[in-house]
Amino acid sequence: MTTGAAIYRTSISHVRRTPLKNAFTYRSYSWFVDVDKLPRLPLLLRPLAVFRAGDHLGDPDGTIRSNVERYLRSQGIGPDGGPIHMLASARVFGYVFNPLSLFWCYRSTGELECVVAEVHNTYGERHCYLLRTDPAGRAAVPKAFYVSPFNNLDGQYRMKLPAPGERLGVSIVLDREGHSPFVASMDGARRPATVRNILAAALAVPAAPLLVSALIRVQGIKLWARRLPVVARPHHPSQEAVQ
Repeated sequence: MTTGAAIYRTSISHVRRTPLKNAFTYRSYSWFVDVDKLPRLPLLLRPLAVFRAGDHLGDPDGTIRSNVERYLRSQGIGPDGGPIHMLASARVFGYVFNPLSLFWCYRSTGELECVVAEVHNTYGERHCYLLRTDPAGRAAVPKAFYVSPFNNLDGQYRMKLPAPGERLGVSIVLDREGHSPFVASMDGARRPATVRNILAAALAVPAAPLLVSALIRVQGIKLWARRLPVVARPHHPSQEAVQ
């Protein structure tokens, strides 16, 4: 059912430093899976975790692997069938929202080729960043996607995305003209995806994707109420192999 799959019970933190200070932390959980061995839960548990290609980049009628590989080819990378590991939320009670999904893409020799960071906003759009990380999992990339209504596209992201082990620790820092107005991090401990651990995670954070989506919107309303200026959402050109 869940061969090789794991669950990370996570703590997610968002810190806004300028022009208004705002910070919040919430609990959630993420699945870590091999895209060739996606878990399929027993019928009674299936509402707690369903994985669909249509919830991620590319052709909803394809597979997650074929869609990631198609995206890599569009970026000049020729995959050779090596493992692809995904960190993401599953669909829970028919709903899914993944602010960030991560794909660690390996060569058949076991060498890490790249990391794909797939970002979703609350407007139903998505964007993929291709990252060539260093041995510590670090990489930088220009910001190219409208996520928050209070941030324009200026600056670059510094990401730290080491492949998860017993601990998960990823972070994204927005750098802009000598300062870092926004920092997000996600930390957690690995647990095997047994029935017991799946139920424990679902009970600890009921309907996790819906809760995350609601929390992000509530924080946006609070910032708007504090009169933080809203930035108009620009047109987002679709990426080949992503939309």
